[in-house]
Amino acid sequence: MSSSTHWNLIGPAMESIGSEPLPESIPAGTGNFRLSWRALAGGLGDGMKVLTVDTGAIKVDILPERGMGIWKCWSEGTEFGWQSPIRGPVHPRHVPLADPSGLGWLDGFDELFVRCGLESNGAPEFDARGILKYPLHGRIANLPAYKLTIDVDPLAGTLDVRGWVDESRFLIRGLSMVAHYQFKVDQSTVGVTDTVINLSSKPTSIQMLYHINVGQPILEAGANVMTPIKKLSPRNDHSATDIERWSIYPPPTPGYSEQVYFAEPIADSHGWSTALLCDSRRSRGFAIKYDTKTLPFMTLWKNTAAVEDGYVTGIEPGTGFPNIRSFEESQGRLVTLAGGESRRFRLQLETVLKSDRIEAIRREIESLQAQPAEVRPQPDPQWAS
Repeated sequence: MSSSTHWNLIGPAMESIGSEPLPESIPAGTGNFRLSWRALAGGLGDGMKVLTVDTGAIKVDILPERGMGIWKCWSEGTEFGWQSPIRGPVHPRHVPLADPSGLGWLDGFDELFVRCGLESNGAPEFDARGILKYPLHGRIANLPAYKLTIDVDPLAGTLDVRGWVDESRFLIRGLSMVAHYQFKVDQSTVGVTDTVINLSSKPTSIQMLYHINVGQPILEAGANVMTPIKKLSPRNDHSATDIERWSIYPPPTPGYSEQVYFAEPIADSHGWSTALLCDSRRSRGFAIKYDTKTLPFMTLWKNTAAVEDGYVTGIEPGTGFPNIRSFEESQGRLVTLAGGESRRFRLQLETVLKSDRIEAIRREIESLQAQPAEVRPQPDPQWAS
């Protein structure tokens, strides 16, 4: 088996380094990686490039032009993602981030895995004159990678995808993100390591939130999210009305108004916490592990509306909560980076299709929940703006 191989898909060298083009199949470890690099045709995604990585246990669609987000993934015939009313994936040119309402971000929202940031990650914020300062969930999810690489180590059975995305404005800010996905042959996990760098010589502040969204078939009546928490509170009075069932999901419900809960997770001895969404029979699920040393908070978004309106839940580790930026700043939850400084964010995504694996993750979560969670019946004024 040959040594490690490197390809540039976007960047100064548009072809592979060496004489071989990107192959459809690469022997590695005890199996094969399968790759696809294609352009979409028609609709709102026309012209967008999609990189598909198939480990043999999971297939993942990566969108370099949408901030290196993940559109959907598939494992053993089960689709993980959700059915948005938006017919995506949507090219960023069709997403009006500067819409005066501040809600233009929603015109492109249909992915499984979306980054929110870097300058801001929460609700839209306006100045005293009513002019938009920060749009909903920031800009990073609609900015294209200017460089994209693949590295395969056949001996180790690993494949690494890296994308470089800048969020910069002359005289205002200079931020860059290196998004790194790690795959292992025949395994159904996806490692995520993002490094955010302040390119400027001046200090700046950032926010980061990972909007991880799952719908049917995992989400259904009686589906349940399990996660170890120190404290949890509702975002608003409407969410408070259902606080006793914050972790349980109803069926698709026409007219349902979203409910949101803010939480401080419990971490293991290495600083990692886990959230597991599973169906009512605990036969299928989606697990998220994240490093609380840089992602110390978690938001749970329940949007169990009719299927036609977007039946979905979001599990969202973050540097803070998705409030307006000025409120998060007042509570000390912005991340300050000196000139040239960087910050690393780490997660792991896992499709879970065996009940014994679900049981193992459940036991892991319960072992961390040594003390009962502090579930507050009303919004916490330090958490909810």
